[in-house]
Amino acid sequence: MERTAINPWTWSLALGYNQGELITGQNRTLYCSGQAAMGDDGAPRHEGDMAAQLALSLDNLEAVLGAAGMSLANLVRLNVYTTDVDLLFRHYGVLAARLGAAGVAPTTTMLGVARLALPALLVEIEGIAAA
Repeated sequence: MERTAINPWTWSLALGYNQGELITGQNRTLYCSGQAAMGDDGAPRHEGDMAAQLALSLDNLEAVLGAAGMSLANLVRLNVYTTDVDLLFRHYGVLAARLGAAGVAPTTTMLGVARLALPALLVEIEGIAAA
């Protein structure tokens, strides 16, 4: 798989994402359901703690990717849903650090929503990966 960053403007690079990514030569595409701060038992974790919920959401996304033989480095699209955009921005470094360590800047959309599936959840992440 070959990825080519498409950035007619460079301001998004400072925020850790590309405006577009052209993917060629991929053999597999994985569409991941939204991952939130859920434990193995399906119960929400870290109520009221955005940083911890964001980290566990990423752990869960990585688990799905890993089960398909992929990693964060394969992400080409990321959607982040949150009940509190301002609070998420204060903890965005958790996400940026993990993506940076993986050497990836997937196209990203962040949306503020009224609530997620369970009231205790503050953030949910869904992604598309290609290999």
